[in-house]
Amino acid sequence: MTPSVEAHEQAPVLLRPKSDPDPTPSHPNRLARTNVLRGCDALSTAVITYALPLLVLTSTGSTLLTGLVFAAEWIPRLGALASGGTLVDRYGAARVFRTANAARTLLTALAVPALAALPPEGWTAVTTVLLLGASCGGLAELSFLGIETTSADLSRRAGPQAHRVQTWQMGIEQGAMLIGPLLGGLLLLIGGPAMLAAVTALSLAAALIRPAHTPRPAPAENTPTAGLRTGWRTLRTLPALGCLVAALAASNLATGLLQASAPITVTHTFAHSTATVGAIWSAAGAATLAATALCRPLIDRFGLWPIGATAAGIASAACLAAALAPTLPLYTALVALLMGAEGVMAVVLRTMRTHLIPPHAFGSTLAVTVLLVLAPMPAAGLLVAAAPARLLPALLAGCALLQAAALTWCFAGLRHHTASRPTTRPHAPADVS
Repeated sequence: MTPSVEAHEQAPVLLRPKSDPDPTPSHPNRLARTNVLRGCDALSTAVITYALPLLVLTSTGSTLLTGLVFAAEWIPRLGALASGGTLVDRYGAARVFRTANAARTLLTALAVPALAALPPEGWTAVTTVLLLGASCGGLAELSFLGIETTSADLSRRAGPQAHRVQTWQMGIEQGAMLIGPLLGGLLLLIGGPAMLAAVTALSLAAALIRPAHTPRPAPAENTPTAGLRTGWRTLRTLPALGCLVAALAASNLATGLLQASAPITVTHTFAHSTATVGAIWSAAGAATLAATALCRPLIDRFGLWPIGATAAGIASAACLAAALAPTLPLYTALVALLMGAEGVMAVVLRTMRTHLIPPHAFGSTLAVTVLLVLAPMPAAGLLVAAAPARLLPALLAGCALLQAAALTWCFAGLRHHTASRPTTRPHAPADVS
């Protein structure tokens, strides 16, 4: 039975009962190995996610086929969440992560000679890319659940230094999002097989490096949808976790709307080319990397809750101001400020999430929370598609106000919660310096 929120408050998941000793002593290389695994996995996912649609566009010139490839990558990723949590809880995070990367290694390795032998503009090559994108998309989500569960286990062992683990993980993810598209584009200048060969090498490295050990809990149910039921049951019994997920979902709606509307805003409102959008998001990515690096000493000094609440206020204000920005330079600066604050807030909320979710159901509950948090992203795209361009600033301002209300509710509820002030574990924490 899932523990009640009262029991959770009295016995934080950070503390392991004496009758259940830690099976894996802390090791100075645990964080380094996890970071390398996260880097290889995130970079290979970023390269293939951005490069496959570009490969089809440059080969065929068809925007329809390009959109189909993009959809083929993302739909299986959402579908994989339905069973991914069950697999992680049943077989262990390390096994799921290594298996997903091994499968991606095999698929991309087989696709290298296939694409080299086929004419790039032919239907056979396009079908191969579609199938590869769908397969790698689902595998990417499975590997994400595996490495995220491993990172959460390391965070719990780190005790009051848990935010340092999340700072490293967020920095690596943001770095991969910056480097991945650039690397994929450069490799495509050589050819599609060269890009796939790089993904194969990164996936192989992730499959061969042994992850930090995570306990393998005994499964309670074995059906494909058991993970969703378990995760939803856990989410309902932990109001603080539901509050956190709702805040992240509202924040994603505002951020997704800003991302989806940026090309329209830049071309219609500010009369600049679409290439400017890439420069704006590059600046935002750089700001996010800097902010996540700076937040570590700030959290060390002031704590999780004050830094998270401050970042939430800055993010909401920046989003509202971006909706009303009269010039492109101010719009760019506000987007960078927003994304930097969102990066800090993500470090705080993800650290709290690792403390809120019981370890025995982490994979299943994580899958449900990721589904709920990602759901506003396609909704934001539909809102942009349905609304006239002149109404987008008002729509974004409304979402910014919703974001502010949700974040205020979330941080007010978490102010005195155990997750906002993690306690020290009875044994030595992992090295997270």
